[in-house]
Amino acid sequence: MRLEDAVPKKGSKKRRRRIGRGIAAGQGASGGFGMRGQKSRSGRSTRPGFEGGQMPLYRRLPKLKHFTVINRKQYTTINVSKLASLPANTEVTLDSLMESGIVTANKGSLKVLGDGELNVALNVKAAAFTSSARSKIEAAGGSCEVVSARARKG
Repeated sequence: MRLEDAVPKKGSKKRRRRIGRGIAAGQGASGGFGMRGQKSRSGRSTRPGFEGGQMPLYRRLPKLKHFTVINRKQYTTINVSKLASLPANTEVTLDSLMESGIVTANKGSLKVLGDGELNVALNVKAAAFTSSARSKIEAAGGSCEVVSARARKG
């Protein structure tokens, strides 16, 4: 005989425990829920994650460090110093930079950063500019045009 062979006879049923039917029944009075308190009340249990009014863990966590932004915007970034090698009055877009070999990978729409100097007037079309990049391009006699951010290629 093994442990898994010890099963009730076919057709036999165990009575369910009837709680709250008097002291003699063994589960009378408080019905196994103790004396007082939140867990003894009717309708009783709290919702999952409830911590007695304290800010629950699932709402505290995203406020802490090292949580990634869900739909983060990804940009292909380039500094103003890299644009200085282009000829004057060139229209600068992500596609033109890919063709010229200045940018090798398309990681999203183009964002121009302001590191370095620019002496050439350029017509730059990008999804975003830093304030220093915008001021340097316009100081060199160029123009900045914000185009809508497009989805990442392949």
